[in-house]
Amino acid sequence: MDHSRVPVLEALEDFRRRGDIAYGPPGHKQGRGVDPRVAEIVGLDVFRSDVLSLNGLDDRRQSQGVLNRAQELMADAVGAEHAFFSTCGSSLSVKTAMLAVAGPGEKLLLSRNAHKSVIAAVVVNGVEPIWVHPKFDTERHLAHPPEPDDVRRRLEEHPDAKGMLLITPTDWGSCADIGGVARVCHAFDVPVIVDEAWGAHLPFHPALPAWGMDAEADLVVTSVHKMGGAVEQSSVFHFQHDRVSPEALKQREDLLGTTSASSLVHATLDGWRRQMVEQGHELLDAALRRADRIRAAVADLPGLRLMGREVVEEGLAADLDPLKLVIDVRKLGVSGMQAAEWLRDHRHVDVGGSDSCRISASITHADDDETEEVLVAALRALVEHADSIERRPPVRLPEPSALELEQAMLPREAFFAPVEHVPAERAAGRIAAEMISPYPPGVPVIAPGEVVTDAVLDYLRSSAEHGVLIPVAADSSVRTLRVVAR
Repeated sequence: MDHSRVPVLEALEDFRRRGDIAYGPPGHKQGRGVDPRVAEIVGLDVFRSDVLSLNGLDDRRQSQGVLNRAQELMADAVGAEHAFFSTCGSSLSVKTAMLAVAGPGEKLLLSRNAHKSVIAAVVVNGVEPIWVHPKFDTERHLAHPPEPDDVRRRLEEHPDAKGMLLITPTDWGSCADIGGVARVCHAFDVPVIVDEAWGAHLPFHPALPAWGMDAEADLVVTSVHKMGGAVEQSSVFHFQHDRVSPEALKQREDLLGTTSASSLVHATLDGWRRQMVEQGHELLDAALRRADRIRAAVADLPGLRLMGREVVEEGLAADLDPLKLVIDVRKLGVSGMQAAEWLRDHRHVDVGGSDSCRISASITHADDDETEEVLVAALRALVEHADSIERRPPVRLPEPSALELEQAMLPREAFFAPVEHVPAERAAGRIAAEMISPYPPGVPVIAPGEVVTDAVLDYLRSSAEHGVLIPVAADSSVRTLRVVAR
């Protein structure tokens, strides 16, 4: 296929060249009505390129041909049989993928270290989750993806499960044995869905971890805005084989997706695909060398501990994305959240993620010598000034087994059940009717339907006292909990 072509961008260019005047949405009329104070900040071209697809970029005569051609090019670029664009982010794409495989009341295997969007999908879709617990790294207090044998055991226990959702890479860059999990699932004749939100770049360089399509996954969801070059909310479904119906996926997406798809998302997805096919290997080669240099510099800074290939050598993960720099800061006497706040306040550096133990920074093809130098200098300054950071009450980390809570009700049933709010000190033993997810990274510690324990409450209360954000809880201070009424 001719990857120099960019159907959406070409259609957008034609639209702007013709100077069409639209008498339908968007109401700003390609920027004519935008407040100049807004345009001064975000740029008028954003509005000029915000075009309704039908009778704008595409029309009924072409029957969505522009988008179809762009999606065919994307599928060819990454070795998938089909690709669909989504403009609502991978949070919605994962919900759609799950619904395409399992319907209300049916079972689906899920990694328990899933993002809150997956738990939300369980509530919305009404599926029965069969949790596959991740491989827990006690030393780092970190969850790595489950292994093929973990998946096999759960499928043997639940042979009526409709498939498996695997999250890889994790927020912290550790990767699953996708091929091994796929072989297990296929032996049971069920599909494996891969939530590869952090892996859009993986198909374009051999030194990166395995890409889901190459590892025989049936359906892969990627967030191109995370490690790629498209705008926020850019997501793509990639799939192959016949275990997931393209028709079913498209119809489920139509149930959940927007009817006002963003031309900005489609155009930047289209352009990023061309860039990766033409220049991806070279760009990612440079990013990998840059990440190696940063790793070497950070290794010389006292109090910082980088996560590297040792997690693979120790058998904790199948692989590691070298472009994800995960730095444990506990030896500085501060938490990852405190380190992130200090870097933002004092060095104007925003890290990609943080939790009670660590911070992370993603290196992409967009980084250059300046961003490399800024990051290393900021981390050096953090080490030098760590003693000046105010100490906060510590987060009391639980034992790994304490995070494996009993599922007493289906998440959907618990979420929609009659509820009451009880003080935290009286919540142990009650069934949660809400998600409680420290953010970032947004992995629920408690999901609806799980039985609350003292150990988890102590962890969450100490997190809140330390300053961890718990935004989706009914009470973000975790002084009270939303539980199923007795």
